[in-house]
Amino acid sequence: MKNDANTTGSPKGLPGFLRRTLRQPTEEDRGKSREERKSSEEGEKKTWRPPKTAKAPEEKKKKEKKKKEKKKKEEVAEKEEESAAEGLEERRSYKEVAFENCITAPIVNIRDLSRLSWNGVPNKYRAQAWKILLGYLPANAARRQSTLDRKRHEYRDAILQHYDIDDGTRTLQEQETLRQVLVDVPRTSPDVALFRDNRIRRSMGRLLYIWACRHPASSYVQGINDLVTPLMAVFLSDYYGGKDMTTAEGIDEVEDAVFDEVEADCYWCLTKILAGIQDHYTCDQPGVQRMVMRLEELVQRIDADLCAHFQATGIEFMQFSFKWMNCLLLREFSLHSVMRLWDTYFSEGGKGFEDFHVYVCAAFLVQFNRELKQMEFDQLFGFMQNMPTADWGTTEIEVLLSQAFVLSTLFEGSDAHLNNGVGGGRI
Repeated sequence: MKNDANTTGSPKGLPGFLRRTLRQPTEEDRGKSREERKSSEEGEKKTWRPPKTAKAPEEKKKKEKKKKEKKKKEEVAEKEEESAAEGLEERRSYKEVAFENCITAPIVNIRDLSRLSWNGVPNKYRAQAWKILLGYLPANAARRQSTLDRKRHEYRDAILQHYDIDDGTRTLQEQETLRQVLVDVPRTSPDVALFRDNRIRRSMGRLLYIWACRHPASSYVQGINDLVTPLMAVFLSDYYGGKDMTTAEGIDEVEDAVFDEVEADCYWCLTKILAGIQDHYTCDQPGVQRMVMRLEELVQRIDADLCAHFQATGIEFMQFSFKWMNCLLLREFSLHSVMRLWDTYFSEGGKGFEDFHVYVCAAFLVQFNRELKQMEFDQLFGFMQNMPTADWGTTEIEVLLSQAFVLSTLFEGSDAHLNNGVGGGRI
């Protein structure tokens, strides 16, 4: 068989660069000039590409079609997510609807608001509910703005009268009060970012000092500063649709005018709260001592063995529960838990922070009775000073409130301890 290499000048089946290397000049090449042969060789050096097939355009169309379908699916999914988010905003719980209907009524039915609030107030409506239940805002919606304007103006006058004055004009008692307030404010809820903000601290210090100046019978006592924290957090969040402001996120963007209004509202609501428990903070704090005695008498009836164990180990109720009464459990629970607790306290009327609080403390103590009965003095004392409630949330608080309600139902009106009945805000 005749070799193709003899007819073509180079062997077939070899790579191009070898064919060019092994290629022998043909008679046709010999007739070409040197330049023509060089041009021919350069043409052979070009990269070889397979011929385009008829299927290439079809594959391209398929890819474009798949790409369009994928994009369309992504758009549909995005629209579905947006619709779902809008649906969540539109779908509100029965509680939220009930609160909105109650609070937006031309004249709020206080009984209905108390009944709803006993089981917890949604964040969006908490500030309004608290202010109305405390009596700071009137039930008549038409009078609320004028009331706010008047009370905030009165507070601005109080700042000019008591705070924005030369230090040389303050009495020695006022100077000592101001010093104590300015020492305590930075220590107030240091683990909550909101209360590390300088403008918040300025507002708290100012309103506490003014309250002390205007209530000389009690003046300022450590523990009152803690009572401001739930009010400040709740009233500030009201300007942002109930957003949690305890993280201090976006706090730098809050206008000074907002802080001024929140400060004034906190001052008046604090005044309302303390009006019912003012003897807790007068000389020797007789109100706190009275509540501690009531707690001991109540626990004696609920769990006599626990009281006997306290006596055997040398633990007195005053040693651990004084703080519970003085600070209203603000140092035992997280700020959010206290907000939930106060929803119920405000709904209890004027006795929430006095009588019902004792039932809450009793239910709180009895929850740990098994552990407490196994402890000796040192361990027991340490446990009572640092109760394991760091992970408590709304669920635990609501269980606690339910237990307190049961206790108040069982023992309310007993001559043995609480002689005054509890308010009628429950259901």
